[in-house]
Amino acid sequence: MNIVFITMDGARVDRMFNATNYGDLISKSAFFSKVIAYAPFTIAAMHAIFSGTYGFKNGVNSYWKTPNFKKTIFKTLPKFLNDNGYHTFGDSINKLILPPDGFDELNIHDELNDDLTERHKLLLDKMKKLKESDDSFFLYLHYSKIHTGIMQEVLKKYDNFSEEYFSNKEKNAKFYDELFQNADKYLGQIFQHFKFLGLDEDTLLVVISDHGISTGEKFGERAYGVFCYDTTLISTALFYSPGISPVISDNQVRSIDILPTILEYLSIPLDPAFSKMDGESLIPLINGKKESRISFSQSGNPLKTGKPPKEPNVYAVRTDDWKYIKNIYNNTEELYDLSTDPNETINLIDLKIDKADQLRSEMNNILNS
Repeated sequence: MNIVFITMDGARVDRMFNATNYGDLISKSAFFSKVIAYAPFTIAAMHAIFSGTYGFKNGVNSYWKTPNFKKTIFKTLPKFLNDNGYHTFGDSINKLILPPDGFDELNIHDELNDDLTERHKLLLDKMKKLKESDDSFFLYLHYSKIHTGIMQEVLKKYDNFSEEYFSNKEKNAKFYDELFQNADKYLGQIFQHFKFLGLDEDTLLVVISDHGISTGEKFGERAYGVFCYDTTLISTALFYSPGISPVISDNQVRSIDILPTILEYLSIPLDPAFSKMDGESLIPLINGKKESRISFSQSGNPLKTGKPPKEPNVYAVRTDDWKYIKNIYNNTEELYDLSTDPNETINLIDLKIDKADQLRSEMNNILNS
């Protein structure tokens, strides 16, 4: 079983079901619509996904920590595959977002100028040749154009306290929708080419979003990487393969669960020479089990400095119905009943004392695990 793994950088779940190609692929796949990202920014999010481990353990918990990844302690997805005879290839947005250990070849595209659809089709052609030689392959593709548009038209033009930006939420959402429509078109063309080459016969296709993106919902965060609210923390995971029956799961799971899911599906055992992952396989949920998992997330609020801090200063734990946030930067706490307040507008920290104590304890248990 070969693997094609696609990251749709910054793709929001609330746009997916109504999108032509996303919606079609979701209907054919095991789709998890509530995957809570470890971090609402790509560097820490992807290191957690590729190691199945929270960033405060694997060494990458901020924008600055890529060189600190503990590759001798935590084994990564491409390393697992490479050690099991896979040829491993990748095309990424930059050299910082992935732990490179285990890749035979990891290329970096020019996000401003490269045609990612054509570039990635050529990589699929290359995988087809490996398949014809009976060689197993892993291909990582990073679709970065949503990020590029946000970078050019939002991050470079406004700051996190720009009244002009936050007072134009409809305009912001419309611009994001244009970026998402292009992403949906890319996904459709890539999936069509994937099937045209016959790769769907013996390949596990994994499509994820690494984090969400704000369009001005919360003042102080114009895009991502500041707070731990759901607009940026909810991501998704999709698994498509001949051996996987279509199912849509809205149970809460974690981005750290993606790696152990792939390993179990491929019957690749864990490596006792490395530390145990925080994540757990989603295969039982794909097979019908109903289960939600408490999540832990961290972010780094830059405040008015314009630069992310070197250590995370926003912590959060989330269940299906509740979220507790601890803001280290100003020593405040937040508690939201997500079942009645999905937009996280009414802070119940002083009203629901027992629930706050419970989730505070859950956070401490995770941090001390």
